[in-house]
Amino acid sequence: MSRLHFASALLPSGWANDVQVVITAGAIADVTPDVPPAAGDERHDVALPGLASLHSHAFQRGMAGLAELRGNSTDTFWTWRETMYRFALAMTPDDVTAVATLVYVEMLEQGFTRVGEFHYLHHDRDGSHYDDPAEMAARIAQAAEASGIGLTLLPSFYAHGSFGGAAPHDGQRRFICSVDQFAKLMAASRKTIATLPGANIGIAPHSLRAVAPDELSAVIPLAEGGPVHIHAAEQVKEVEDCLAWSGRRPVQWLLEHAPVDRRWCVIHATHMTDQEVSALAKTGAVAGLCPITEASLGDGIFPARDFLDAGGLFGIGTDSNVLVGAADELRQLEYGQRLKHRARNVLSGGAGRSTGRTLFDAAVAGGAQAMAQPAVGLSPGARADIVTLDGSHPSLAGRARDAVIDGWIFAAGSTAIDCVWAGGNKVVEGGRHKLRQAARERFNAAVRRLVA
Repeated sequence: MSRLHFASALLPSGWANDVQVVITAGAIADVTPDVPPAAGDERHDVALPGLASLHSHAFQRGMAGLAELRGNSTDTFWTWRETMYRFALAMTPDDVTAVATLVYVEMLEQGFTRVGEFHYLHHDRDGSHYDDPAEMAARIAQAAEASGIGLTLLPSFYAHGSFGGAAPHDGQRRFICSVDQFAKLMAASRKTIATLPGANIGIAPHSLRAVAPDELSAVIPLAEGGPVHIHAAEQVKEVEDCLAWSGRRPVQWLLEHAPVDRRWCVIHATHMTDQEVSALAKTGAVAGLCPITEASLGDGIFPARDFLDAGGLFGIGTDSNVLVGAADELRQLEYGQRLKHRARNVLSGGAGRSTGRTLFDAAVAGGAQAMAQPAVGLSPGARADIVTLDGSHPSLAGRARDAVIDGWIFAAGSTAIDCVWAGGNKVVEGGRHKLRQAARERFNAAVRRLVA
């Protein structure tokens, strides 16, 4: 058992002062506001619940910054993807472990305490299958265990190169499974995470480009009630190709043909009509937004104001991990809307409301739902995922309550984070993860070889 005392803490009921939190067996056992610190309490300034990065491709952290050289034609998501394929085809299992460990360390230092790993690097470099179908999933689990981050493993089903069941091309050879092969991979992946504290599993049909309708119907039951994540409508070309194939836009097709509900997380959903925005919001599904990656890839700007006005739910993800930061994702989300609407505090939700607090609350709730986490925030029974902010940071000085969150998101960023507990374990102190140096050294050695 451990006891923490916070001068101020954001509870599900709102801000509270002088809050004592008792942690037992990795979970929050008791939360008591308005009590003075007791002997033995570890004392901190400001406590927030940890956030989930609901969409991550961990291996892509290794290629961050390597796709910024302009080609002979207009660079797009589709040209970036070729760079990603080349990098993915070179990685060994040890490389994946090294890269994933560092990115999970970075996530924790940045305020993310759980990751939804949309995992599709399944096979060996030549496309042959490992003796253990979950070999690469096990490497993700090892990285999560070493770093301490909570893992929601989302093995991705990927069968085709484009809409209509087109044959995959050679660059996708490490991703490809039949339905039967994927069922075996799912079973092996369940065993792999069975002993990992706080871990759970869902499925991730990659996209309508990569999954035919009959395959989608076949793999959804493999989630066994867990979360279902899928990419949709990230790119204009994707929408155009889906219309050519089916006469429907990607989100429209999903809403008409798939059992989309609160278990689902639709990643990106960038290009939707007004009708799709309203209909997706009504399903209760979470929109998985990755604003930094969406900006990096030139995807477009999600219709966030309309979606939230329709009652839609969202969470944030780090996706390509080109830049890892909870505050950065939330800031980019709001700033994109400011550029689109030429206004400020677009997503605040109303007069007199803090934009940072509104974004943060929504991301906590949406991330927990997308990760199938039953308890949310700093409350009894929830996993003890806690982030503290340094009240002496210049961008937080003199601030209280919601103004602290605004200062963190829009001014201070990661430099305001002091300590992080994940599953009750204090893994970050003074803004530094206990494995930072070792993880960096292993990552650097792997990437130097990969880019040589």
